[in-house]
Amino acid sequence: MTGDLHCHTTLSDGSLGIEEVIAQAKRMGLDFLAITDHDTLSSSSRAQILGERYGVKIIPAVELSAWDKKRDQKVHILCYAPQKPQRLEGLCLKSCRIRTECAKDMIEKVCERYPIPKDAVMHYTKGSKSIYKQHIMRALVNYGYATELYGYVNDKLFSYPKGECLVTREYPDVNFVLDLIHSSKGVAVLAHPHMFGNIELMHELAEAGKLDGVECWHYSATPIQQAALKKFADDHGLIATGGSDFHGLYNSTMTHIGSYTTDDEELDKLFKLISANAKKAKKNEAAASV
Repeated sequence: MTGDLHCHTTLSDGSLGIEEVIAQAKRMGLDFLAITDHDTLSSSSRAQILGERYGVKIIPAVELSAWDKKRDQKVHILCYAPQKPQRLEGLCLKSCRIRTECAKDMIEKVCERYPIPKDAVMHYTKGSKSIYKQHIMRALVNYGYATELYGYVNDKLFSYPKGECLVTREYPDVNFVLDLIHSSKGVAVLAHPHMFGNIELMHELAEAGKLDGVECWHYSATPIQQAALKKFADDHGLIATGGSDFHGLYNSTMTHIGSYTTDDEELDKLFKLISANAKKAKKNEAAASV
């Protein structure tokens, strides 16, 4: 069995809907799929129904935004199968609010430079829980101020940390996010450690026993880096996951559903932990009802 444990839909910054993503996973011969939209679990119920229809088993998941305050940098944490997802609702709402506030400020800055209507951006956010830079760039492409979503214009406006229109704010502290995931009885996996330079943080979190896994197979890591991440995961007793990080049209590099996957050995580790978390959640509920 094999699974793609990282992909996005129009609920966040993907360009394909839930059904289109699941149908493509079936075409790619995947047994399991995790839809990990940013800071929302809204896909869970519908994805389960569609997964049964297409013959793809869906793992409830979300990619949570966090901040490494020690190094002042962004962190993404993948949360799988939270048994008490309601405990993550406040965190998701807060992060979506932060992202949308930043996006609105960026739209103001962009409109000062380019004579496009503000609602041109909103046209591409239908169904999404937030507004993303990709939505702004798509409006600029549509009005002829850029020829591609990524390239000179995107770099000029949104490159980190000095893009002319870039607006950023801190997301919730990574330790708080991890504690909340475990409180929800979910599985916490550090997403793409090389993308945001989270290697030092990875070591600290693993030593502190705060991680359940590390995303080892991802396009942001070279084959050598992927092998090193796998060894790190093995040495620290962590689950080694893989996923395409598919966004469709909004990907900055070429990647498709199933381009990076998690094998049966690592999936088995994940399912054992999910099962253990489910038993703990039921035990806690039973004790609370006495």
